[in-house]
Amino acid sequence: MINKRSLWFLTLFSLILVLSVYYITMPSELLMATNKEDTETVSASVENEESAELVALRVEAEEKMLDQITELKKVLTDSKSTTEEKNKAFEKMQELNKNRGTEEKIENKIKNEFNLKSFVSIDETSVSVTVDSTKHDKELANKIMRLVQGEFETSMSISVKFQK
Repeated sequence: MINKRSLWFLTLFSLILVLSVYYITMPSELLMATNKEDTETVSASVENEESAELVALRVEAEEKMLDQITELKKVLTDSKSTTEEKNKAFEKMQELNKNRGTEEKIENKIKNEFNLKSFVSIDETSVSVTVDSTKHDKELANKIMRLVQGEFETSMSISVKFQK
């Protein structure tokens, strides 16, 4: 049976997790300092625009993640759930959070190394990368695959899709 201390811990952890997901998904324009000149802000916002396809993929992935977190929270707060079920739900929440961090890390590496906008989705053993580019280059896809595989200790199934 779960005691009050554990329930408070899980509640606070869930709140921190939700806030961290919100902060991670917050547009970078909101995080910029407001004291910069208008021309700098306009040029930065034009530079940070993404294609509609990448935005749609991000929204869909975010909704899926929030649905999963909601279901896991129900398991954690349900008094009929066993300790084993609650532990598995908690571990799954941690895994979702870790995967989201890894996805963003890979997206930033692709942006820095190849100067391309991308969307990364990680499942258990597969990674899907969607790159915002009109040029469909096998060498570039191979380099991206190597970069992504470098983030994982085990061999992953990696697919790269070019889209504009």
